[in-house]
Amino acid sequence: MSKTIKVALAGAGAFGIKHLDGIKNIDGVEVISLISRDLEKTKEVAAKYGIGHVTTDLADSLALKEVDAVILCTPTQMHAEQSIACMKAGKHVQVEIPLADTLKGAQEVVALQKQTGLVAMCGHTRRFNPSHQYVHKEIAAGRFNIQQMDVQTYFFRRSNMNALGQPRSWTDHLLWHHAAHTVDLFAYQCGSPIVKANAIQGPIHPALGIAMDMSIQLKAANGAICTLSLSFNNDGPLGTFFRYIGDSATYIARYDDLFNGKEEKIDVSKVDVSMNGIELQDREFFAAIRAGREPNSSVAKVLPCYQVLHDLEQQLN
Repeated sequence: MSKTIKVALAGAGAFGIKHLDGIKNIDGVEVISLISRDLEKTKEVAAKYGIGHVTTDLADSLALKEVDAVILCTPTQMHAEQSIACMKAGKHVQVEIPLADTLKGAQEVVALQKQTGLVAMCGHTRRFNPSHQYVHKEIAAGRFNIQQMDVQTYFFRRSNMNALGQPRSWTDHLLWHHAAHTVDLFAYQCGSPIVKANAIQGPIHPALGIAMDMSIQLKAANGAICTLSLSFNNDGPLGTFFRYIGDSATYIARYDDLFNGKEEKIDVSKVDVSMNGIELQDREFFAAIRAGREPNSSVAKVLPCYQVLHDLEQQLN
């Protein structure tokens, strides 16, 4: 495909805007349709980014013949169903993490992708952040092997807020969303499947109906281990912090930045064409569409992560 790839983006919230900012830097791609629940707010965002078509219904955008691909930045509970709708309409799809909030939903998306041959990818951004790419390249070159990953995923979300501090219309989930990042990344970086997984959770929030604190242990087939601590109660620095402890070095990754074990910064500016993980994720999606190939973090490649999340949910229940 050499023509401009025309995109519909669903979800004009915090993450949708991150994608719009990333796509601005990618040649040969144009967002032509914006879908979100609040029409007035959606019109404001569309005007800012020069997007001509605005709607509150994904079906309106899927009906546009000129739309080649869809990016879904919608509530978790809609991901599987909307991904399926996109592929049924003949559109390539990138869905933000998580692929689904049930194993069955994830399996259905993968099955339809195999049937249609369309590019279907999930936003497992950690595979694309320059910090984690740097570590991945060290592993691929045989210079570093993970012995242990120590990961902290901390937010302060005692009320239902999004990344911009605005009220959310839906409830986020520590296991099916935030743990998905680390479960997938651990297996991906180790190059080895997860063979053992344990979880415990704290009290269920009376209003939100979810656990606000969780602890997960993972073991890969090659012997590497991972300890993941998650909280929506943490009143302090927010985000996810990864400590890679290996046989030859220690690395600390904070989003797109990387440090050694002594907190000395490592230059990752030459790892890829951008320092923005979301932009790099989008670049991979569009490159896969053009080349007619399977992308990194295709729905099939990330499916094992959702099997582990399902197994952990069974333990917690």
